[in-house]
Amino acid sequence: MIRITERCADAVAARATLSLPFELRRRSRLRCTLEGGEDAGLFLPRGTILRDGDLLKADNGWIVRVRAAAETVSCARCSEPLLLARAAYHLGNRHVAVQIAEGGLRYLHDHVLDEMVRSVGLTVTVESLPFEPESGAYGGHGHATGDAGPHDLLAGLGHGHGHTHPHAGDHDR
Repeated sequence: MIRITERCADAVAARATLSLPFELRRRSRLRCTLEGGEDAGLFLPRGTILRDGDLLKADNGWIVRVRAAAETVSCARCSEPLLLARAAYHLGNRHVAVQIAEGGLRYLHDHVLDEMVRSVGLTVTVESLPFEPESGAYGGHGHATGDAGPHDLLAGLGHGHGHTHPHAGDHDR
């Protein structure tokens, strides 16, 4: 098994590719298979979140490029900035990991969330695309590390995440 143990900061050519959905890119310990069929294991620092395009270094010297795998996502679109902001607020209030783009939002598909976003006035389609959510206020510029804050590491896990602060809008759940 190829042991992948660290990030590679240098822009070098990759020998292999590791394609993973977002949920698995949030794990620091993982048995996986590279696109070439090689068995590999991730042994990264706790709290590491891998992003599309990240380069990793294996113990055997290989450089491995991370690819965000296509997964089932909901794409919510709207041309009105206020409605888009309102939908983003409601998703964020529920600690849903969200990818923000011009005129739209993307999140892991959930029919209940789709109905909520439609009720705000957005159009929602279900598609198979790579998912690259925002890293959050503590995650820096798209590459969360072991320094990431608790909301960043728990984004999208639902509401049972162990903290006790009140949430605006909890009365409508």
